[in-house]
Amino acid sequence: MSAYVGDSKLFRDQFGTSEMRAVFNDRMTVQKWLDTEVALAAVQAALGMIPKEAAQAIAETGDANTYDLAAMKAEMDRTSHPIVPLVRAMEAKCDPEWAGYLHWGATTQDIMDTGQILQIKNAWSLVERDLATLTVNLADLARKHRDTAMAGRTHGQQALPLTFGYKVAIWLDEVRRHQTRMREAAPRVFRGQFAGAVGTMAAIGDQGIAVQAGLCKRLGLGVPIICWHSARDTMAEAAFVMSAITGTMGKIANEIFLLSKTETAELEEPFPVGKVGSSTMPQKRNPAICESVAAIARAARYCMAPAMEGLVAETERDKVVLQAEREYVSRLHNLTHAAVVKIIALTGGLQVKADNMRRNLDITGGLLLSEAVMMALAPIIGRQEAHELIYQIAQRTAVDGGTLNEALKKSPEVLEILSENEIHELLDPTTYTGLSGVFVDRVLDA
Repeated sequence: MSAYVGDSKLFRDQFGTSEMRAVFNDRMTVQKWLDTEVALAAVQAALGMIPKEAAQAIAETGDANTYDLAAMKAEMDRTSHPIVPLVRAMEAKCDPEWAGYLHWGATTQDIMDTGQILQIKNAWSLVERDLATLTVNLADLARKHRDTAMAGRTHGQQALPLTFGYKVAIWLDEVRRHQTRMREAAPRVFRGQFAGAVGTMAAIGDQGIAVQAGLCKRLGLGVPIICWHSARDTMAEAAFVMSAITGTMGKIANEIFLLSKTETAELEEPFPVGKVGSSTMPQKRNPAICESVAAIARAARYCMAPAMEGLVAETERDKVVLQAEREYVSRLHNLTHAAVVKIIALTGGLQVKADNMRRNLDITGGLLLSEAVMMALAPIIGRQEAHELIYQIAQRTAVDGGTLNEALKKSPEVLEILSENEIHELLDPTTYTGLSGVFVDRVLDA
């Protein structure tokens, strides 16, 4: 087994996606570094800081596919440095007359931070695309099951009726808030980095601001107000947004998992022909997707620890923080994308067992509707007295057995106010889903 499950050819697609791995693979990492170096030279040439011929020659070295990554890795090991080997490899490919203009006024972290942000920007585009698909799935489910009554549950126990569409609409609204978070965080996160050794641009002086602005514009990134070499709050914010998205995916998966238990059987994840639940029990239809996403959500939460630790960066440069980012950034984005993709599949093929939902509304013998009876009595005898009366009846029924309908009809206090027909109507769970449908409509119309 691989050291990291994300590298395992057997298990990597359970914890990542091929698209996201391509965003963060070694060659793409080098490509983003090259893109930054090439853009830097182009901007400096446009400002007259280096010859235009130098920028053109440097641009010709900007294809990561022409580099020997094994050789670069060996040089990284020898130098204990990530960017010096890159610059030397670029120099080897560049016309010697112009090679000396490479990496002009930059420092290693300028290149690495900017390259990493370019990768994160690409990663977020994948997540945003697939969250949009997920919202379509959830909207379809909410609309279809706007009025599909089921038991609402609190503390693991049946509480009051609601509709499945209402439950899904809550998921949908939560996902939309994550989409908003991504849009709002993007201007803060997607900023380039060019500031020199300690952030003062001393190596190039007065034209530093113009170089920084031109570089960021050329790469499609925002311009920072000041160097963020040791200000990693936006990296922590990016990590939070991804972790939170994955947490919501885990919440949806766990909810479906709970409602698919044999004794409940209200939902079931897609179970295509050939899917196997057990190596020994042929009947098993295990919720494998749900379990996978719930596990991914746990792993994603662990990535928040190093992201938060990164806020305590020392002085003007802290390689410990940067090393930690190198370890968790790609892993977190792979986990997030895998979770979203799996929830798309889950919600796209979810089996909603409305008959079982209706069956489960009756398993407490009507106790689910005790509030409805209480509120019918409250205008006559007062809310608290009604609560005490129905409490005594409900608790006795729960202990002794029988139905709430039977127990209510044996209560003289209740029969003084409610007829048997009114009691029967009050104990119909499909009529006590409140504004479930209205809230579904509000979310769908938002």
